[in-house]
This record gives sequence, structure tokens and C-alpha cells, in this order.
Amino acid sequence: MSGEEYLEVKFRLHDGTDIGPRRYLSATTVATLKESVLAQWPKEKENGPRTINDVKLINAGKILENNKTLGECRGPICDLPGGVITMHVVLRPPSAEKGNEKQPSDSPKDSKCMCVIL
Repeated sequence: MSGEEYLEVKFRLHDGTDIGPRRYLSATTVATLKESVLAQWPKEKENGPRTINDVKLINAGKILENNKTLGECRGPICDLPGGVITMHVVLRPPSAEKGNEKQPSDSPKDSKCMCVIL
């Protein structure tokens, strides 16, 4: 297996902190990278991702698809010797789930309307 290529990847979180860098085979899928982000997510950070569907990875301005491999996603900047690939981590906001709960309370039946006829 001497033909296997390893790449160093670090994940940049929204607050500017990093996870990694760690070495991954170029044949590693994006879904596996997302699982790695979940496993390494700092415990002290609130609102962490729960599933890989809560995570999007961005590299060279492109959102990476789960079925692609790391080797398929690398750009020309990654070909620098000894370079570390930085992938940006974007989380699905938790408010998307709570938004559905608030809609019923804003329904017209809860509001009161008063009309005055003169």
C-alpha cells in the first residue's frame, strides 16, 4: 500500500478555533471527515453538531459532497509540499428546528381582533 497518499487536514470552526491538524488518506470520504469532526468537537463549545447532516465542510470555496473523497476535493493550493488543508466547518443552525414549534402559537386563532363600528 505504498501508493496511498496522506494529507494533513485541519477544520476551522466558526469562532476561529481549529480541530486538528490530522492526517487522512486521500481516499477518505467527506462523510468520514464529518464523523471525525463530530468525534473531535470540543466538549466545552455549546450547540455542537449531533449528526453529519448538521455539518457542511467547505474547501476552496466549495461545499463538499459526502460521497466525494478527500483526493477528489483537493484544489491546487493543496499540492504545496508540507501544506495543511484548512476546511471550514459550517453548522446547520439549531433555530431551524425551533422555528416550527413557534408557528402554531402565532396562528390567527390566538390573536384577538377588535372592531369598532361607529
